[in-house]
Amino acid sequence: MKLRVAVLFGGRSDEHEVSLMSARSVLAHLDPERYEVFPVGITRQGAWLFGPQAREALERGDTAGLTPVCLPPDPTRRGLWRWDDGVLTRLAEVDVVFPVLHGPWGEDGTLQGLLELAGVAYVGAGVTASALAMDKGLFKDLMRAHGLPVVPYAVFTRHRWRREPEAVLDEAEAVGPYPLFTKPANLGSSVGVRKVHHRDELRAGLEEAARYDRRLLVERGVVNAREIEISILGNDEPEASVPGEIVPAAEFYTYEAKYLDAGSQLLIPARLEPDQARRVRELALAAYRVADVAGMARVDFLLDPASGDLFLSEINTLPGFTPISMYPKLWAASGLSYAALLDRLIDLALERAEERKAS
Repeated sequence: MKLRVAVLFGGRSDEHEVSLMSARSVLAHLDPERYEVFPVGITRQGAWLFGPQAREALERGDTAGLTPVCLPPDPTRRGLWRWDDGVLTRLAEVDVVFPVLHGPWGEDGTLQGLLELAGVAYVGAGVTASALAMDKGLFKDLMRAHGLPVVPYAVFTRHRWRREPEAVLDEAEAVGPYPLFTKPANLGSSVGVRKVHHRDELRAGLEEAARYDRRLLVERGVVNAREIEISILGNDEPEASVPGEIVPAAEFYTYEAKYLDAGSQLLIPARLEPDQARRVRELALAAYRVADVAGMARVDFLLDPASGDLFLSEINTLPGFTPISMYPKLWAASGLSYAALLDRLIDLALERAEERKAS
């Protein structure tokens, strides 16, 4: 029998559009001979809607023809249920959920907690790893505690920024010389990220980050940093892809440089010496294991061209799956096609679900 796979996309975060782009590719590459696919779009307001054209409907902003559904946190009623005027009727049992959601309410452990309660297998990291990887400050705390290299940084709450802006600015400037980077701690796709060169820009950058999150991150910039990324695949025996390098069209890899501008380059494999490439792979696998990630992750690095030092930037537990996304492109360069990668991720989800049953 075909495996029944529910693909979730859209969502309430500011990465809604990126999720729709990723979902387009995932839905196009899932083998119809092997899977019965149930596309479920999540609106910006959080409504779950099913339909064969759910992705297109969310893209158009016209969801009138879609069916409201929910996934109850009850393992005895596992699957998707139709929601009609307060009455629930079973739509379909589900073997695996494939979340193609980026950012809060999809990548941060909240959805993973629901899926754990529901007792359904799902692609990607569990609750703890998802939450840790989502918060860039906590991620850096964990890496530093295990002796893995990160740039100097500081984390501030939005509450403190509102109450003590001058003190926060003083502490942020103590992180290191300009340029600095300001970021929302819990967001991806470079949304809300700014490179700042003086105190006025720092003030504006923190205010911008505060629009998106209650935790604000300030990092020391690495002059002329090279951006290196590597893809990891696996549960207890993860594997690393060849490393890739991003040459952004902008001053750094902004949202526009990632998804809108044509000038950014993805160099695969990255232009690294053999020792550097080996070190990147070792650090990526170490970070993956320390954070107890499962299924997949893209691990991002900054390489200081002057010193040769490598710094872990972040782990992305639900990386982009668009046609230009680094995660699937690195695996394609490592000999694993897009469709075969999806098959492997689903197999890993089922493997991990079986292991959880044994606990």
